[in-house]
Amino acid sequence: MAHPAPGQSHDGRFERSWVLLEQRDSIEGLQSDVNDALAGCGYGEAASFAIRLALEEALVNGFRHGNKGNPSKHVIVECKIDPQGVELVVIDEGEGFDPGSVPDPTADENIDIPSGRGIMLMRAYMSSVEYLHPGNRLRIFYSNPNAAS
Repeated sequence: MAHPAPGQSHDGRFERSWVLLEQRDSIEGLQSDVNDALAGCGYGEAASFAIRLALEEALVNGFRHGNKGNPSKHVIVECKIDPQGVELVVIDEGEGFDPGSVPDPTADENIDIPSGRGIMLMRAYMSSVEYLHPGNRLRIFYSNPNAAS
């Protein structure tokens, strides 16, 4: 009998946390763990793509904007996967921000401004995107469209 990946149970559920520095190997390890967990929990390629893209954007925002590129600061990722959906919480060590202050990247006057596209992508691919007070804690959720009601 195959054994579940660390953090994964036999009933299609996965729960795990990571504390990351901005180092390629730790980020790639997290992404690999999440990919394996998604496959193990029965998520298909389209769902896996959406979740991976949103997670990557959340990590980039946490390291680049939240931690301001400080190599000694961490980003914490909490992941829960079950047949109903995937919840990712990404916490950086920054002061937080007001997501409403980010310009709409699709507005004509902002087309040449590079900021805001990551948030837009997360909102496009995930079922919900919420920034929790004080704005350095992001909760994204993907609702499984194939889940039994």
